[in-house]
Amino acid sequence: MVEIKLDNASVEFSIYNARSRSLKSNLMKRVGGHIGQSAKDDRVVIHALRDINLHLKTGTRLALVGHNGAGKSTMLHLLGGVYEPSSGSAIIKGRVSSLLDLSMGMDPEQTGRENIILRAVFLGMSIAQAKALVPEIAEFSELGPYLDLPMRTYSSGMAMRLGFGVSTAIQPDIILMDEMIAVGDVRFAEKARARLHKIMDNAGILVIASHSSETLRQYCDRAIWLKEGQVLAGGPLEDILKEAHGPD
Repeated sequence: MVEIKLDNASVEFSIYNARSRSLKSNLMKRVGGHIGQSAKDDRVVIHALRDINLHLKTGTRLALVGHNGAGKSTMLHLLGGVYEPSSGSAIIKGRVSSLLDLSMGMDPEQTGRENIILRAVFLGMSIAQAKALVPEIAEFSELGPYLDLPMRTYSSGMAMRLGFGVSTAIQPDIILMDEMIAVGDVRFAEKARARLHKIMDNAGILVIASHSSETLRQYCDRAIWLKEGQVLAGGPLEDILKEAHGPD
């Protein structure tokens, strides 16, 4: 059974010795939510998400709507199990593909071939599964002899192609995305788009955060509206878009 259930889930980050206003501003840009000051010590508390209740089942196609700093990225990390709730609970059932940082788990000093295994294991695969996928990912990424060179020699596009190839090699139950992914030149991007659409269509749960209403309309039918780490409204996509942005 594929399912994500959040019960009064909150995510807080405590930053010590953080008096600087510029630091606070930078933190807000990174994690969103609301900033509080601890009365007990010199500590800034980022209330990134507050008392979130959400139950996603098979068939869910959910959009996360809100301005920068609303908490959308933090929500995606919570849904993917990257962040543990500071209070409340988060239950995640199913294989998650978090297409948020395609290079996470990779080592620039290792070869592309070695990084396929590192990234795959980071995503929850066994070493045996990862090794078995190397030929298919090598062919898809089209890196040729570069696959046996350290990743630090790659262009950003080459690294993106490798990370995307690994992240989409196995059909996940749950897909989490922050904006649509653009990978490589026009020809490769079309191949990547077809691969991405296939796994999105077959996923049990899909959650996308995007500022593009057209993108959300293409893939989602429901939405929640986030502001300062709280859910202001949830329901049919068109209703939430109108509440959050007004009529197009």
